[in-house]
Amino acid sequence: METIDKMLEKLSYSKFRSSFKLSKKLKEYVIERKMDTIERHAYDLIRKNLSFEFIPNDGRQTPMKGHPVFLAQHATATCCRSCLNKWYKIPQNRKLTDEEIDYIVSIILKWIKMQMNLDLK
Repeated sequence: METIDKMLEKLSYSKFRSSFKLSKKLKEYVIERKMDTIERHAYDLIRKNLSFEFIPNDGRQTPMKGHPVFLAQHATATCCRSCLNKWYKIPQNRKLTDEEIDYIVSIILKWIKMQMNLDLK
C-alpha cells in the first residue's frame, strides 16, 4: 500500500475527488465531537458498509453528505469496494483485513484534518 500522503497527492489530481470540501457545518460537527469520536465513526462506518466479502449495493452505500466521514470517503476514494480496488488495489469479493481497515480510516482522518486546517492558514 502506498503512503497516505502519496495517495492524497494522487487523489488531488482527480477533478471529482478534489471537488469535495467540508462545509462550515461539517467542520463545526468535527470541532464539537472531537477527532476521537470522528475516528470511532469512521471505523464503525467502514466495518458496517465496506468490510464484507459481498456488498450488494456496492457503489451506492455511501451518502454524499450528512457526515464528515461520508464526504471524506468520496474525496479519498474509500466510498465503495470498486473505488478501493481502482485506487488502492484492494481486492473486491473478500473481507477487508484489519490492516486495510486501519489504512482506510487513516486516509479518511488525514483528509478531514487537512480540511480542518484550511481555515488556520
